[in-house]
Amino acid sequence: MRNLKFLSLVLFTGLLYTACSNDDDNTPDPVNEEEVITTLTATLTPDGGGTTITLQTRDLDGDGPNAPEVTVSGNLATGVTYNGSIVLLNETETPAENITEEVMEEAEEHQFFYTTGGGLEVTTVYVDMDSDGNPLGTEFTLTAGNPSSGTLTFTLRHEPTKPNTGLSDAGGETDIAATFNVTVE
Repeated sequence: MRNLKFLSLVLFTGLLYTACSNDDDNTPDPVNEEEVITTLTATLTPDGGGTTITLQTRDLDGDGPNAPEVTVSGNLATGVTYNGSIVLLNETETPAENITEEVMEEAEEHQFFYTTGGGLEVTTVYVDMDSDGNPLGTEFTLTAGNPSSGTLTFTLRHEPTKPNTGLSDAGGETDIAATFNVTVE
């Protein structure tokens, strides 16, 4: 009986030692924390010259009590194609951190989507792609159609399904969505 108790104690001690072993050699995967984006600026430069249009939203207090400041510097011209670029900033830091650089470095994990509403007649085409040939969207062309007005929304998705047919089947998490009232004249 003594041998049975002794063997049980040895077995229990061995199990306890194994269960409490140091697992530090299994380094956990790094967490990719969501970036703070306070400002989205879309710059639309007319192909062939003309007035550049700037669309900007700034939300320096995030989910705070103040609404984002949304500005549109002018109206689009009918039939004109604009070369577009998007810049994302974190202005809670000094100097402001350019988040666009990180989005471009992690292009396979991001995609911008451009959606219209309210009868706005514009078409967009992606210019920049990720290394797999899927759209990224920090650069694009926008062609203004017939005179119209409505909304233009820029949505950045983190870890979308690629390829996709648009925002409706992209999945992923929204990093930022900014809506602008736009007029084509």
